[in-house]
Amino acid sequence: MGNDGVKLEIIDLGLLDYEECLEIQKKMVQDRINDKISDSLLMVSHPPVVTIGKSGSFDELTIPSNELPEQGIQLCRTDRGGKSTFHGPGQLIAYPIIKLKEKDVHRYVQTLLNVISGVLIDVNLRPELKPDAPGVWVNNRKIGSIGISLKKWVAYHGIALNVNTDVSCFKVINPCGVVGEEITSIKDELGMEQDVHSISERFIDQFKRAFGYSMPERKKSRYPDWLKIPVKHFDESEKVDQIIQTLNLETVCQSAKCPNIGECYSNGTATFLILGRYCTRNCLFCAVEHNLPKVCDPSEPLRVAKAVKQMALDYAVVTSVTRDDLEDGGADQFVKTIDCIRKTVPDTKIEVLVPDFKGSQQSINRVCLAAPDVFNHNLETVSRLSSLVRPQADYQRSLDVLKRAANHGIRVKSGLMLGMGETREEVEETLHDLREAGCTSLTIGQYLSPSSTHFPVARYVAPEEFTEWIHIGKSMAFESVVASPLVRSSYNAHLAYKG
Repeated sequence: MGNDGVKLEIIDLGLLDYEECLEIQKKMVQDRINDKISDSLLMVSHPPVVTIGKSGSFDELTIPSNELPEQGIQLCRTDRGGKSTFHGPGQLIAYPIIKLKEKDVHRYVQTLLNVISGVLIDVNLRPELKPDAPGVWVNNRKIGSIGISLKKWVAYHGIALNVNTDVSCFKVINPCGVVGEEITSIKDELGMEQDVHSISERFIDQFKRAFGYSMPERKKSRYPDWLKIPVKHFDESEKVDQIIQTLNLETVCQSAKCPNIGECYSNGTATFLILGRYCTRNCLFCAVEHNLPKVCDPSEPLRVAKAVKQMALDYAVVTSVTRDDLEDGGADQFVKTIDCIRKTVPDTKIEVLVPDFKGSQQSINRVCLAAPDVFNHNLETVSRLSSLVRPQADYQRSLDVLKRAANHGIRVKSGLMLGMGETREEVEETLHDLREAGCTSLTIGQYLSPSSTHFPVARYVAPEEFTEWIHIGKSMAFESVVASPLVRSSYNAHLAYKG
């Protein structure tokens, strides 16, 4: 479907109520009919909602409609084709507002299905299409749905692809009127949380190609050779992944898209992420998902301890998302996790990588009194850039957190990223600030932007420069300095502890 010369506007609406989004679509459809706007692709997510299309009925609900609000789910009649479906968090939802030049509805629908299929192939899944059944399946479980409307050959509504969707929500309906239809998601098929933004970028790329919109020229690679990691298969990695999944735990390795995940998992180690997977802050350098967090799980500390034991770790690293919604910032969960590990595997050394607890002295003291072997809090970048990339944090507050921990006599550690636009003089000044705060262990690595919407990379720092920083750090009396392009805060933490 050629659209050469036609501009495609990508519009990210964020989280938006279904009916409000529908009104926006209808207004844009009229504007597109009158050529007031160009073709558009709306990317959006909805609060939990069941929608019933033109050919659907309320008989497709499996519970009384008045019980849906009790589960936090809206119910909407809509003018798209098809029957019932569910929309909610973790879904990729795309509404193309485009003029069909060829006036071929069947080809348009098939092209949309091909776009979804292309995204699934990109993430190593095998999509399945069924005759006379709109949608996409994986392993005979439905993963993507489609429902469109037309007005004077301008299409609206569109597709939904389950990325991290809680598929249990589909139990309130017979999806598309099919009793017993099994639903799945990319997360469920691959066994790990996915970056919805990354999947969305893949979808947009596939959509532009399939519908013939102009594509920007691609560079061979955006990374220099020293940042390219060969793909390898490790048996030990599968063992670690299995333990993590079985105990229903999170790791920062996955959530922060760490480049060393294969190496660390193959060495039988991982950095445990407690307090859920959603962060209350939205730092511009970080890949961890920003969303409303869930209630703290009281069983989590013991499950972490069990994982440490099953993985036979001599050294365990525990970190968390930032939980500004909690009065103590999550300090109690850190304390309970430390205690559980101590009771389960007494000889294991414990490093905690903590948030700033909004500077709460009480929270910092609580964690320190639990006596972790290493207290780690990352400064991340130099003072000038701190407010840009960590708008809800504070450079001096982070230094104060480290200083208070050092006053407890605990080994204190911090980490920096290079390549964000800092100067050499600023880095040296930052190292001096860290030493004055009592920090004795340091990690320095290359900043890698998780996506085009995150803080951009200013430069790629050569390996030789990292070697220089090791020598400079040692000259400043840091006891341990680990620095190289792919170093992250907990990378080979057990070796750094030994010096």
